[in-house]
Amino acid sequence: MGIKKESIPHLFDVFQRVDEEKNRYIEGTGLGLSIVKQLVDLMGGEIAVNSVYGKGSTFLITLPQQVVAEKPLGELDLEKKHALGAREHYRALFEAPKSHVLIVDDNSTNLLVAEKLLQDTKVNVQTASSGAECLKLTLQKRYDVILMDHLMPVMDGIQCLHKIRTQTGGLNLETPIVALTANAGGENQALYAREGFDGYLLKPVTGIQLETELLRLLPREQVQVNSASDVNDLVVGPVLGHNKKQTVLVTTDSVSDIPRWLADKYQIAVMPYRVLTEGGEFKDGEEVESEGILSYILRKEKRVRTDAPLVEEYEAFFAEQLTRAQQIIHIAMAKNVSGGYASSQKASRTFDNVTVVDCGHLSSGMGLIVLFAAAWAADGMPVDQILREIERLKKRTRTSFVAGTTEYLARSGRISPKISAICEACMLHPVLVLRNSSMKVGSIRMGTRDVVWRKYINATLRSPDRIDTRLLFITYVGLTRKELEEIEAKVKQKVPFEKVIYQKASPAISINSGPETFGLLFAMKE
Repeated sequence: MGIKKESIPHLFDVFQRVDEEKNRYIEGTGLGLSIVKQLVDLMGGEIAVNSVYGKGSTFLITLPQQVVAEKPLGELDLEKKHALGAREHYRALFEAPKSHVLIVDDNSTNLLVAEKLLQDTKVNVQTASSGAECLKLTLQKRYDVILMDHLMPVMDGIQCLHKIRTQTGGLNLETPIVALTANAGGENQALYAREGFDGYLLKPVTGIQLETELLRLLPREQVQVNSASDVNDLVVGPVLGHNKKQTVLVTTDSVSDIPRWLADKYQIAVMPYRVLTEGGEFKDGEEVESEGILSYILRKEKRVRTDAPLVEEYEAFFAEQLTRAQQIIHIAMAKNVSGGYASSQKASRTFDNVTVVDCGHLSSGMGLIVLFAAAWAADGMPVDQILREIERLKKRTRTSFVAGTTEYLARSGRISPKISAICEACMLHPVLVLRNSSMKVGSIRMGTRDVVWRKYINATLRSPDRIDTRLLFITYVGLTRKELEEIEAKVKQKVPFEKVIYQKASPAISINSGPETFGLLFAMKE
């Protein structure tokens, strides 16, 4: 609340966040005020701020206006208008008269409130006041969803959940079960995911929260969505039906440079890396894109660095994904290139069913491994076999890039400024390769851009008979479509790949390589 005087001059800069330490948990890209100022300037106006640090801020926008007619427009009662807009017209999100829900809570008032909150959905609600009573009912009837209080005497919700899942003759071995709890926080979210709950709701639970959660979990064919409700803003598409948890889910980091459509196709969850600027911290690929951050570096002449997510961020990420799957394989970037492997490995120790793999590669070389692993998981391959196949694929995958300039490598500390200056003066372009989970300079190419590109392509594809031609990634920074097509034409003169994907490198990768950089990423035959 409030802004320090020394920070006010920077408020309207792009990608600028002030008082980062105090506001680290507040989301945003640092673009809002910059956009507002541009809009105000376009209208010939002014924007000013009055702020007292620790108290608050007032932003004042002044826009020049002209009187176009003297005729009154009428009276406007802002308070009355606000009251009308704020009035809620409640209507249930859905109706499901064929659905059966069991609510378990030792507090009779909580049971009564939950029943009343669900009354308009026409769901058939049954209640139990203890874990023992719940187990009797789960032997008699199959429920579509069970809402389970965590803290109950004698048998708590977690113990009751495990008994339901292993109950001899039980009718609810696979019924979705949602924890009801007053304990907020990432640790508790991780606890419920680890124990096998399909979701959790914080007490006191509102009607809209209950309806939204049931809408997510109830069988789709039983639900009649109310077209007049705001359900489209809450739940979309396939989420309307409860899907049985996947056996194995493959996850990865944003530096794997996988096209979004492929990640969606194989249900790959992606954890964003952190992009750290002097103006604040941003989520790779979500709050900042490659062009914007490269432009910022050039314009501001400031250093930008990337870092892996924190351990607690990985813990929250894994907890969320475990609501979708029984086991997770997280594929991390080469451990000697980034701290992502170490952080995710440490976070995985919180869970019994999360395995972290050092893929030994980065960018789309890493993405290629992720895609194969996700395809194997989708085909029902068990975890142990997927892990063995990944180890074999790691050895066959080829990851390399030819840098357009060494300036960004120097900025990120990969090479010294002196070596960068020599390379620039002598038209030397390093080829970066991944070996033994480390990035190394594989070779140096000399000459104009076209000469360097041709030499790199010919050397990288020098054994066409041994290359797996099913898929090639051309992953790039700052190249045009025409330039990419020129590269592809040169590639296909050497190897006729069946599928070529142009993939723009993530900001975390772009920062370290710079514009006019590209790589050929593929696998060799077994």
